[in-house]
Amino acid sequence: MPELPEVDAVVRRLREAASSSTIHSVTIERPGNIAPQNPSTFRALHGAKLLNVRRRAKYIFIEFSNQLHVQVHLRMTGNLYVLPDYRFRPHNTRIWFRLKDNRVLIYEDSRALGRMHLVTREDIAATEAALGPEPLDAAFTPALLQTILHSVKSPIKPVIMDQRRIAGIGNIYASEALWHSRIDPRLSARDIPKRKITALHTAIQKVLGNAVVSAYAEYAQPGTTPESESFGVAVYGRKDEPCLKCKKSILRIVQGGRSTFFCPNCQRP
Repeated sequence: MPELPEVDAVVRRLREAASSSTIHSVTIERPGNIAPQNPSTFRALHGAKLLNVRRRAKYIFIEFSNQLHVQVHLRMTGNLYVLPDYRFRPHNTRIWFRLKDNRVLIYEDSRALGRMHLVTREDIAATEAALGPEPLDAAFTPALLQTILHSVKSPIKPVIMDQRRIAGIGNIYASEALWHSRIDPRLSARDIPKRKITALHTAIQKVLGNAVVSAYAEYAQPGTTPESESFGVAVYGRKDEPCLKCKKSILRIVQGGRSTFFCPNCQRP
């Protein structure tokens, strides 16, 4: 599933490949990906120039010259990229934007769970207002993280994955950051001491920062993280394997329907 670093890589590559490109036509192969909108809605983009692509949390916003915007959430298997010829589209293409130069901007999604909608600036503002701070922004300080955590009694891992509280931390990087800061994922967020919060803040920014660099260099499609990236995982997906620090076995538990991996020796309550 694409997480913040992978979505960031998609955005940066798309910005480099498609900025200033003019849309010839838009074809919706699977209307479910744009529901409840009608495929005819996207005709408004015909002839428009793509001005910018940016990320907020795991959302992608594409700005066009006619003051329209496309909002994308990749979900489990979505991907956006440009191919040199519109005639060579992969079979999992759900939506495609033919460009004036005959290249094509592909939205590929094997499980067809992602969503793409034509939206206004007001729609985007409403989406962003519901999201927490970006973990890689300068405004995301240890003091802010402490304020966020000390207002919640739920276990720490689901809290830092709550997009309303902190935007963009997914399952892989939550487990990794907690291991690096030696915090038990089951511990109540409001019980995390200040020194551990500072360590967690450092770990979040370091883990995500390294993953962003790795994803931009190597990310190709969902499912390639973490196996094919140079970003090395310490605990995620390593159940029963030895901890890189203490050599004790990594455990797997389920929190909020998601797998959590941790070292019970290094990450003590």
